[in-house]
Amino acid sequence: MELQFLGTGAGVPAKHRNVSSIALKLLDERNAVWLFDCGEGTQLQILKSTIRPRKIEKIFITHLHGDHIFGLPGLLSSRSFQGGNEKLEIYGPVGIAEYVRTALKVSQTRLSYELKFIEITKEGTIFSDKQFTVTCSRLDHGIESFGYRIIEADHEGELQVEKLTALNIPSGPIYGKIKRGESVELPDGRIINGQDFVGEKKLGRIVTILGDTRKSNNSVSLAEDADILVHESTFNKDEAKMAKAYYHSTSHQAAQVALNANAKKLILTHISARYLTGDIIQLENEAKEIFPNTKIVKDMEIVEIPFRAE
Repeated sequence: MELQFLGTGAGVPAKHRNVSSIALKLLDERNAVWLFDCGEGTQLQILKSTIRPRKIEKIFITHLHGDHIFGLPGLLSSRSFQGGNEKLEIYGPVGIAEYVRTALKVSQTRLSYELKFIEITKEGTIFSDKQFTVTCSRLDHGIESFGYRIIEADHEGELQVEKLTALNIPSGPIYGKIKRGESVELPDGRIINGQDFVGEKKLGRIVTILGDTRKSNNSVSLAEDADILVHESTFNKDEAKMAKAYYHSTSHQAAQVALNANAKKLILTHISARYLTGDIIQLENEAKEIFPNTKIVKDMEIVEIPFRAE
């Protein structure tokens, strides 16, 4: 499981930062990619990566400001040309379906795959299967804006086949009992404890990706115990009044959310183009004053999400 940051800028594209888009790469888990926001130029950023548009299974839109959705019609169209024929689901605030359908209709674009919209009308669980659950909550941005919490199911311990083979235990239905941790009597009279042949359980990971927002209680709830919290950092710590006026957050406020939520790592994004290299270092250091495990990401950067110890 990895996050790749296709666009880390705020508002408008810059030479060094494109506008918002994040790919959650679940290739090992489900051979798929989930996209969070799709600002202008996202498909160009994808061309610089190893991501294949046909692998994009779901797109989650945080809110309907242009720097988060203007790349969507183009990406959907290109996905058809590049061999995508699997259904694609788009989650987002009410209005996302009208926006996409209008753009496709006016441009006379025909897609080669089914497009399904899930417009969010209430907080809570919006997707769940055996592998992942996704919940959402409203944030504070002056326009309907959501944060998403992605919860991975725990991974059961793997059967240690090499140990069984070394004891001359043949494969078959008996392996199922051993995998369940049961005590098993073998044909030769030996009794083995299945728990001795199953690896350690791996706890599922939690990823929280927030849309644009002021600091809010919902931000903290969504990020509780998260392995990774992705939070905007549009302003520095001295610009709190401006952040409040424009419904955004400062570096300090993002760090406070991570601290209050007991998150493991804070990733800062949605960086204003007016911040240059020295300013970026300052923003990161400001956040580290409150939450040391903080990182500001650059476009195309990949962050791996490791398993936690039980």
